[in-house]
Amino acid sequence: MAVDRVPVLKRCRSLGLDPTYLGIDKKSKRESKRANRKLSEYGLQLREKQKAKFIYGVLEKPFRNYFAKASRMRGQVGENLMILLERRIDNVIFRMGIARTRKEARQIVDHKHVLVNGKGVNIPSYLVSAGDVIEIKEKAKSSARYKEILEETSGRLVPAWIDADQENLKGVVKNLPNREDIDVPVDELLIVELYSR
Repeated sequence: MAVDRVPVLKRCRSLGLDPTYLGIDKKSKRESKRANRKLSEYGLQLREKQKAKFIYGVLEKPFRNYFAKASRMRGQVGENLMILLERRIDNVIFRMGIARTRKEARQIVDHKHVLVNGKGVNIPSYLVSAGDVIEIKEKAKSSARYKEILEETSGRLVPAWIDADQENLKGVVKNLPNREDIDVPVDELLIVELYSR
């Protein structure tokens, strides 16, 4: 499995991204060396794609597959792409406040701690549907790890499309998200332009 080992704050700086979108409270005091350099149109499009990939922790090939799937769906391609990324189980766990970052959420899913509608799911790219009940296995609920996580994420806002019960490490996907529900600073139109070159 490919692992992205680039330092997070360094990557955030190069993409002009606030680390809070990744669930990280640290701030970098350094300036990006390319801060004042003007980007070409292609450079802007590429940066938006890299931003989306970095935020959701998706590599190039799966990201291209998401784009192809979004193209086949009804509606606007860019919005469909963002909704597909938002529906990933690792992202939903992060949004519910059961993980500090999406990387940690991915690890929780990988370690088979997650149940969707009573069945174990260990694939981070699993797409949730409306009405899905997501919870942490009973065996894992008692671990000290989740108590620490809940203390840190208690102030985080849960999106309107998820009904989260953080005390019981459980949540329900009320409905699929709209683009307005997704607070990620990505201009998906630039990604569509990049792929339609």
